[in-house]
Amino acid sequence: MRNVNDGNFRVTTEKMNEDGNYKTFVALFENDVVGFVTIVQALSVGVAIGYLHIQALAVKKEFQHHGVGTKLLRHTENYAKELGISSIILCSGFKRTDAHAFYEHNGYDKDSYCFDKIINLD
Repeated sequence: MRNVNDGNFRVTTEKMNEDGNYKTFVALFENDVVGFVTIVQALSVGVAIGYLHIQALAVKKEFQHHGVGTKLLRHTENYAKELGISSIILCSGFKRTDAHAFYEHNGYDKDSYCFDKIINLD
């Protein structure tokens, strides 16, 4: 299970910024970050320009159900259009049914499973 905290969040976002393929868009309310979406342009065999992969989307609890997440998705979709990219994908855990309803409400189809495996590095 992923454990996100301030320290590893900062380290990861710094690495993403250095990479150059990642973008993070933030939603502000009175100069306070209330939500963000992080995306990466990924390549795909058979799709020359690739697709956008939403790595993370989060909105502070007190700002949920106020359109912040939808605005972040729309901004991501407009960014994809600017790049000429017609496909956006994301993964969401099985138990996150509220998130699933949110994505479906915003026009995203549940059309595949994401698989992962934790490799023991010992």
